[in-house]
Amino acid sequence: MNAPRNDTITAIPGILAGHATDASAATGCTVVLCEEGAVAGVDVRGLAPGTRETDAIRPGRLVREAHGVLLTGGSAFGLDAAGGVMRYLEERGIGFGVGAVRVPIVPAAVIFDLGVGDAGARPDTAMGYAACEASTGDPVRMGSLGAGAGATVGKARGCVSSPGGVGSSLASGPDGLIVGAVVVVNAVGNVVGLDGRVVAGARDVESGAFVDVSTRMPDVGIGANTTIGVVATNATLEPDEAGRVASMAHDGLGRAIRPAHTAYDGDTLFALATGAVRADGDAVGALAADAVAKAIVRAVETASR
Repeated sequence: MNAPRNDTITAIPGILAGHATDASAATGCTVVLCEEGAVAGVDVRGLAPGTRETDAIRPGRLVREAHGVLLTGGSAFGLDAAGGVMRYLEERGIGFGVGAVRVPIVPAAVIFDLGVGDAGARPDTAMGYAACEASTGDPVRMGSLGAGAGATVGKARGCVSSPGGVGSSLASGPDGLIVGAVVVVNAVGNVVGLDGRVVAGARDVESGAFVDVSTRMPDVGIGANTTIGVVATNATLEPDEAGRVASMAHDGLGRAIRPAHTAYDGDTLFALATGAVRADGDAVGALAADAVAKAIVRAVETASR
């Protein structure tokens, strides 16, 4: 029997992904590793993001490549898990060379999940290391695990939210070009499918029907909702192109989350380019938006809590 086709981000050669989950506390972290290094970019659109090393990978900086990206729960506390990712990579001699020292470049972003499970349990260095140990090139596991363990979508007054989670997908272009995405969905807005119908989100407490979040925006929760993710490609990109791909990938949020990029969200997307094939940066960005939109829908379709 033929193995199922990998249509997630790990179909890109050199890209690995892994999760570590504290199911009882409803939190965890997800790592995307590129141990050979990948040209990196980022686009932060949230008003209250929780991030790490984003300035290091912006165009014009000395560092051009990242060696991994951490997506984590635990709000800003969860950024501690990046230390575990760095330790894992350093032990394997992976990182930016500074004399005899190798410094792994590990950008990170967080979601706020402290109101879902145990607010006192947050991802730490041990969990970041464990996610790396679990990383493989197999199809990415999706649903309510890793950084998406405590994710929810659809936050509106008088409503009940739906489980969010982790989703991943792959988009293909001409001449061997592939672009993958892994996204942690923890949005204020509802998630809609390709047909525009709501597949997960805010439900009215009495009727159970989906509610247009824009008509009942929450009174509190600024910074408590975020969609974060990574898009990766086998294309050759310069740092400024990688940043533009990350920016175009946000179009996928606008397609699949309604409303997206609100004052209550802290959305951040990273881009990684491994440099195996030549491709136009705009073509990569268009595929990245497709992959992000599909990954968002997959995240909520596979979520279960």
